[in-house]
Amino acid sequence: MKEIDFMSVLHKSTNRDYLARVNDKEFPKSKAAELAKQYSFEYWDGDRRINYGGYKYIENRWLPVAKKINEYYKLDKKPRILDVGCGKGFLLFEFLKIIPEAEIYGLDISKYAIENCKDEIKDNLKVGNSNDLPWPDDFFDLVISINTLHNLYSFDLKKSLKEIERVAKKNKYICVESYRNEQEKANLLYWQVTCEAFNTPKEWLWWFREFGYTGDYSFIYFE
Repeated sequence: MKEIDFMSVLHKSTNRDYLARVNDKEFPKSKAAELAKQYSFEYWDGDRRINYGGYKYIENRWLPVAKKINEYYKLDKKPRILDVGCGKGFLLFEFLKIIPEAEIYGLDISKYAIENCKDEIKDNLKVGNSNDLPWPDDFFDLVISINTLHNLYSFDLKKSLKEIERVAKKNKYICVESYRNEQEKANLLYWQVTCEAFNTPKEWLWWFREFGYTGDYSFIYFE
């Protein structure tokens, strides 16, 4: 396992008003969380006070991430790539720009996200749960999961980590939200509407080792 940061540039490009999310009169944190955890319209394209506030494709936004991942893992010309928690598939679509012959696969629990994904890759994505991946052992050259596994309770986290380990030949990368101090912990609690696993980096590493995950990882912090 190795910590490798592919995501902080995108994460830090967003401004967040933590107190406003908690104290909003129409969508206070508890109400926003109830709506967000349905993973439907409100989560992706509803009011910004609930979650994304309109998760639209922005040309090349995810391209630097795809390039960094490709360069780091030195993927060949026809790799099989799985994104667990792919959302609308924007990162997978960007992978095809740099690896046109790649076989891309995406899975997400949100039926709404899959129905509203990039049309060009709709046939490559499916609705499903990360704790039961519908592919054989050692099927993928790369499995990634970005900002997904912290949304799971511990019993599902165990299953999901084991499933990612099972279907990947070697290369695996997970990004989850975490905190290093009380300020970041408070910000994470204020902002996140779907997170169920609130762990420090040391705790995340314990989970990874406990459940046999051997891939790479990184953390997102709400500074």
